[in-house]
Amino acid sequence: MEKLPKRRKYKDNPYKIEQLNDNKYSVTFKDNKNTTHIVYISQDIYMAFNEFELIDLSQLNEFDRHIEHLDLREETINKRAILKQKSVEEDVEELIEHENLKEAINKLSSIQKRRLKMYYFDDMTLDEIALIEKCSHQAVSKSIKKSLEELKKNLKS
Repeated sequence: MEKLPKRRKYKDNPYKIEQLNDNKYSVTFKDNKNTTHIVYISQDIYMAFNEFELIDLSQLNEFDRHIEHLDLREETINKRAILKQKSVEEDVEELIEHENLKEAINKLSSIQKRRLKMYYFDDMTLDEIALIEKCSHQAVSKSIKKSLEELKKNLKS
């Protein structure tokens, strides 16, 4: 009794073929009332069904591996782009946000500006900044925390 390997099937494939013993083959399927039917078939018909299943499987694999599945309209291409284009509105909003941030940073004291720059832009640790500034770790931490609070307050208004 030859057992076919489990095969992936197309969703519309309603049947299952089996070799029951040396000379007996069957096709099992469900009708529209969900009733299961078994039809016994000859070896020639079994071989034909088997060949059709292999062709279906080959086409499914070809579709999965080599064919573009999405429609290629400008809208869908832009959605899939790695570097997405910004709209004019987004560019303007970004410029305004940068200007507001610059203004808020300029309202900080020179010590706070310097410590923020070292911490966020130069990727220095609080201990490294404290060593350079000749102060304690806590003083740098409090200064950065206070400057962030002031930035938030200035950006909200």
